[in-house]
Amino acid sequence: MIKTDICDLLRIEYPILQGGMAWLGTAELAAAVSEAGGLGLIGAGHMPPDIFRNEIHKLKERTNKPFGCNIMLMSPFVKEVMEVVVEERVPVITTGAGNPGVYIPALKEIGTKVIPVVASVLLAKRLLRGGIDAIIAEGTESGGHVGDITTMALIPQVVDAVDVPVIAAGGIADGRGMAAAFALGAKAVQMGTRFVLSEECIAHENYKNAVLKAKDRATVMTGLTTGHPVRIIDNSLAHKYKNLEFSGGSKEELEALGAGTLRKAAIDGDVKEGSVMIGQISGMLTDIKPCATIIKDIMTETETVIKNLQGLNK
Repeated sequence: MIKTDICDLLRIEYPILQGGMAWLGTAELAAAVSEAGGLGLIGAGHMPPDIFRNEIHKLKERTNKPFGCNIMLMSPFVKEVMEVVVEERVPVITTGAGNPGVYIPALKEIGTKVIPVVASVLLAKRLLRGGIDAIIAEGTESGGHVGDITTMALIPQVVDAVDVPVIAAGGIADGRGMAAAFALGAKAVQMGTRFVLSEECIAHENYKNAVLKAKDRATVMTGLTTGHPVRIIDNSLAHKYKNLEFSGGSKEELEALGAGTLRKAAIDGDVKEGSVMIGQISGMLTDIKPCATIIKDIMTETETVIKNLQGLNK
């Protein structure tokens, strides 16, 4: 199987990371991905520190393989959550929505690998100065919080701009996407949407069915005027949000409309009034499988694609 610098850096078997996936990046899913040879991540989201610590303990009961946590730096609990990361000696953290620089010294002291998510070359260069270990460059095809540059355009530019390994994210769900990421210079891939449709993901059945039914143009971007765009399935909530957003709704009104809607969809199963955060690649996903099967299939397909491309030169 394919090995890259990321495999050595994170001590994982395959160069596949699970996305942060707040509300869905639980101990169950993260442990399953890590057990299968990838890097599973607990999505801290806006978790209070006691719940976050409990998820880490649950994961450690399920696997002794490397794992990570995705830390939302805009969380009101971020300082306390970072304290838990240090106390529990979490091997890897990925970060979003901010600069993790202030926390890096303490993390480096315990050997934690720090990998921020970026949506532009400028941000990648800025964060590079903080002593990070790798970068996740995420294209606008991703679900949830996104930038506005496509994966195809973003990855090679970030690769050329930094001297740490780059992990590609956004619109990747099979071996073809992984091979393409390697061709662009990435050393690994991160996937969220593909792992929503895993047996170990706790997403409500309605949420999973919405992903299975989604086509290539099923998603829209909301929050464009706030500077924090989010990709979700086009539903009643999306229509209400966009109408409010483009009719002069205030930031406070928009925040109130969106509050709690991810949980409403992911856990409660309300896929009409809830926020179904999913990527554009959902249109090609047609089945629900164990994480181990997902990872094995992708690695096998990636090798096949690469061999076929090498054969073009003969």
